[in-house]
Order: sequence, then structure tokens, then C-alpha cells
Amino acid sequence: MDDIASYIEQNKERLLNELSQLLKIPSVSADSAFSQDVIDMSEAIKTALEEAGCDQVEICDTEGYPIVYGEKIVDPSLPTILVYGHYDVQPPDPLDLWNSPPFEPVIKETELHPKGAIFARGSSDDKGQMYMHVKALEFMVKTGQLPCNVKFMIEGEEEVGSNSLTTFVTENREKLANDIILISDTGMIAPDVPSITTGLRGLSYVEVEVTGPNRDLHSGLYGGAVANPINILTKMIASLHDDNNHITIPGFYDKVEELPQAERMEMAKAPFNLEEYKKALDIDAVYGEEGFTTNERNSIRPTLDVNGIWGGYIGEGAKTVIASKAYAKISMRLVPQQDWTEITELFSKHFKCIAPKGVQVKITPHHGGQAYVMPIDHIGYQAAAKAYETTFGTPPVPQRGGGSIPIVALFEKELESKTVLMGFGLDSDAIHSPNEHFGVWNYLKGIETIPYFYRYFTEMNR
Repeated sequence: MDDIASYIEQNKERLLNELSQLLKIPSVSADSAFSQDVIDMSEAIKTALEEAGCDQVEICDTEGYPIVYGEKIVDPSLPTILVYGHYDVQPPDPLDLWNSPPFEPVIKETELHPKGAIFARGSSDDKGQMYMHVKALEFMVKTGQLPCNVKFMIEGEEEVGSNSLTTFVTENREKLANDIILISDTGMIAPDVPSITTGLRGLSYVEVEVTGPNRDLHSGLYGGAVANPINILTKMIASLHDDNNHITIPGFYDKVEELPQAERMEMAKAPFNLEEYKKALDIDAVYGEEGFTTNERNSIRPTLDVNGIWGGYIGEGAKTVIASKAYAKISMRLVPQQDWTEITELFSKHFKCIAPKGVQVKITPHHGGQAYVMPIDHIGYQAAAKAYETTFGTPPVPQRGGGSIPIVALFEKELESKTVLMGFGLDSDAIHSPNEHFGVWNYLKGIETIPYFYRYFTEMNR
């Protein structure tokens, strides 16, 4: 595969143009106004897989958005790699904070990306990273260097909880049978410090509703005499952490794995500059659970965060009102051994318990998933590490990620396969935020590295 670099250079403009065309499709799964765009995106992925060399491609209908399945079977006796990705994207709001329209891709040079970065919603999460795999297959098929079998499963509901994926996976175990699963929906430390994500946190996502009086009240006539749901909600939320930022829900930490000091010391070897971290976020101090470093807080420790809070009057001017209801959305990131359904129950029980008289509390669970760990002595990790070392010239650093990809635990349970997380994005890519972008160098480096994983994984399986 020594000619992969020259292939990429010769086809660079086309590879970028093709990705740009996908990024123009506003496949926002959370907003029904974009339903047709999501469907159009599935058709575009089907075409891309066919053109890349898959022998069989189909759009599989679900109760939600379709899943695109494709395969290239070289020899049933050879290993099979299953590639997972998603073609839906987060809503682009708030639009006024984008420097360029979110669905009009533009390449701009930045300090971190002197060779340019593609600015558009979905560029890094996950269209750009998913499309690397499509183009890697194209190279291997066109040059006759595909060493094993490959299957693709690209869904359109990842950003809204992958609700249809569980049914699809459980009903298609034979179709999806594989030796290893490959996903690029994570990141790496830096362009000169490649890394492989060896762990993901689990997730429990809930919505809470606090109801007081049966209608909005005049704050002068009723203020001080009736429980204000907004005041009560903020007090309840504030009580969920103690002075050391330790979560106060009884039983929350019962199954939390305490990593040995030796392993924490290994994690600490990953390059990290606290001052640069604060500068990038424009903050003067970090914040979190006492007794742990910043990198530990966002990877090996569980968290609880308010993702949205609302109620009452928020329009222009003033309206002196005590709202009848107040709401919040809360996410909890979990670590291995914490079961997201158990945590959701613990949260619900505790939150209702701390509510004072005068209000009623309703908890609505949304979605969740289990944490995941990939041992670094697994053949999948070793093949990926060798691939990175081949193209980057240096061994990758194993690191645990703070995010959640709930379907990874699902794959391990239903397909009995481990997942290798080969991410090429950066933490600064602004995924889920305005001005999301993906480095041109990162995109092309992914296309270059992925074929080597195929080679080494196949060789290690002989």
C-alpha cells in the first residue's frame, strides 16, 4: 500500500469535493423539517458505497431513518471488518454564531490547520470521518489491495439516540457477522501525537419537569407565598453536587471503577498543557471533582451536567410572573460497571425525594448507553496501533474518551465483537457547536491510515 499517499495526492481535489457535496445536505435528524434531507443523505451514501466498490448495497428501512448497508466479500474464509458510521448531524443552531453558513462548506486556513479545514456542520461528526472509510475502500478496490472482507452499516439516527439501530442489529446478526468493528467518530490528541480511544463513557439522559401552581401567577400578588418552580428547580439542581463537586445521588458511585495509580500515571504521560487548554476555551480556571486531573475528570470519572434549563418569561422586556412549570435537561456520563438504567432510576428516585412540598416532579428518561473499554493487548488495537505508526511515524497513545457512543456496547453484546475507535478529529473541531470543522490534513491522513489497518489486522489473523 505504499502508493496510497500518491493516490491521495492525485485525487485530493476530488476527495474534498465529494465530501463537500455530502456536507451540503442538511441531514439533521432531530428536526422533522429536515426529514427529506436525511432521506436524501441515505441515498447519497448508498451511491458512494456502490461507486467505492461494494458489490451489494441496500437502504434498510426502519421505524425511523434508514440504515445503509453495504458489503464487499473477497473470500468468506478471510477476516471481516464491519465499519460503522452515521450520516445524520446535529442541529446547526445558533446560526448567528457561524462565521459561514453551516451547510455551505468552505475550506479556511487556521492556526491549527495551516493546510486548511473544512467548515460545515457534520464535517468532523461524522460525515468527514465516516467518508474516510468509503474512500479507503475505493483505493483498496481500485488497486486490488483489499486483503479481507468489509461490511458497512451507516445509520441516520446517531444524534438522536440510535433508536432504530438496536432492532436492526438484533434482527440482522448473521448479516452483520464480523471479526472486528471499526469506527471513526472520536478524535486524537494532536496531528503530531496520534492516539487511539480505548474507552468511552456511558450515558444517561433525562428531562425533568417541576410543576407548582396550576397557572402562571403575578409575582407581586403571590411572590413569597407560593413555591416558585424555577427557584425550586435551581436549588434541586445545585444540591446534586457537594462542595468538592462530588455527585450527591445515593448509590451513584457504588460501581465506579477506581483506576490503579499505575494506570493513572500511564494516562498522565499523554501530552497536555493546562494553560493552552484554558486559553483555547477562554477561561481562567478549570473546574471539577476534587482529587482528579482535568484529563481524568473528562474520561475516567462520571459526571452530571445540566444541558438546558428553561421556564417563565424570556422574551423582550419584563413580565413579573411566577411560572407554573420549570424544566431542565440533564446528562450523566458514566464509567465502566455503571449501568445506565440503574443510574437513571437512582437519579429519578433521588430527584423526586429532594423536592419540597408545594411542587410536583416528573422525570422523563430519553436515552442512554453503557461505557466501553478496549484492552490494548487486543489484536484489533494492535493492528490499529501499527497502522498509525506506519503513517504517522510514531506509536499512538492509548487514551480514554469522555464522550459516549452507546451503540459500541450494543455491538459487543449482540455481535460479540470488539470495536476499534480510530478517530482523526481534534478536540478543537467544535463538534455540536457553531463553526464545526475538520482538518483537510486529518481527513486525508485518515484515508491513508485505514487501509493499513486492514492489512495488519488480516496478517495478524493468519
